[in-house]
Amino acid sequence: MTDEEIPSGDGSGGNLAPAEAVDEERLHADVRGLILAARERVALYVNQEMTLLYWDVGTRIRQDVLSFERATYGQAVIENLGQNLSREFGRGYGWRNLFNMTTLAAEFPDRQILQTLSAKLSWSHFIELLRLNDPRAREFYTELTRLHRWGVRPLRDRIRSRLYERTLLSRKPDELIEQELALLRDEDRLTVDMVLRDPYLLSGLGLGDAFSERDLEDAIVREMEAFLLEIGEGFAFVARQKRFPSPASGGKVRELDLLFYHRKLKRLVAIELKVGAFEPDHKGQMEYYLRWLDQNEREPGEEPPIGLILCSEAHPDDVSLMGLDQGDIRVARYITETLPPPLLEKKLREIVGRHREFQARKAAREGA
Repeated sequence: MTDEEIPSGDGSGGNLAPAEAVDEERLHADVRGLILAARERVALYVNQEMTLLYWDVGTRIRQDVLSFERATYGQAVIENLGQNLSREFGRGYGWRNLFNMTTLAAEFPDRQILQTLSAKLSWSHFIELLRLNDPRAREFYTELTRLHRWGVRPLRDRIRSRLYERTLLSRKPDELIEQELALLRDEDRLTVDMVLRDPYLLSGLGLGDAFSERDLEDAIVREMEAFLLEIGEGFAFVARQKRFPSPASGGKVRELDLLFYHRKLKRLVAIELKVGAFEPDHKGQMEYYLRWLDQNEREPGEEPPIGLILCSEAHPDDVSLMGLDQGDIRVARYITETLPPPLLEKKLREIVGRHREFQARKAAREGA
């Protein structure tokens, strides 16, 4: 076609519009969006295929090698296989990654489930998850990563902070944990015990050794981003010092420290801050707040509000005696000092140990 034959853009079908009528910025943005969307689809496809390939490799190794009773012989075979594959396909097929593939096949035996998960989780996600020994903790982190689309770094940070061990869910009997994890896996349903934690790590608030309840509240509001990151996804800040008028008490006004809303639970969450140990009268105070919120603030379609009493210390016997280890009011501890991982783990073991001792005593009394 010669220059004379190029359509002049007279408005007939198929002709080009005049150059001055083209919105070049919008055109660039649209084409750029098409390219990025295609790249994302390609990356997703490649990630799924790579993860399924690793599962297939791991399954084959488990069938042909690890069936031998001599572990040293199986390890030698895998090491030789890794050397041969690495020479041809690169370091991604070294013996260490081959062991990861066999672990993937063992811990995620259903290929169809793995295919669904690999649409949201990368191989790097699975590497972090395979390091966990507790299958319930692994499923907890797997499903929350899928639900919230955590990146690898956020997942690693939550594992290091012992998020699962700090949830109230982890304190339940195994069969109840598995029931709630099934709801999360099959229906994307979060429960209160998955959302609430004990203890909360508030070292990012910058509090010193001595502080008042108002100092703690001020620090939370000042460092709201850090606090929201610690209490978890789905929380939205509603109010500070929420006022509750009480005509029956001569016009006295009570004030709740913090009020949040959780999108997945579809509930208002009242938080009362306490410096010092949990006291029984804290329950009555929270019950008043929850009843007032239920009657005056609860919107159609919402679940009843729940309350969280945050203390620096709480003994399982006191919490259970007041019926606060279940129901709509819970008690949790907070830690404001920065603890290195070994000390944090020791602290958590102490908390969990006391809880398990209490549960054992309770079971013994009920069985007597």
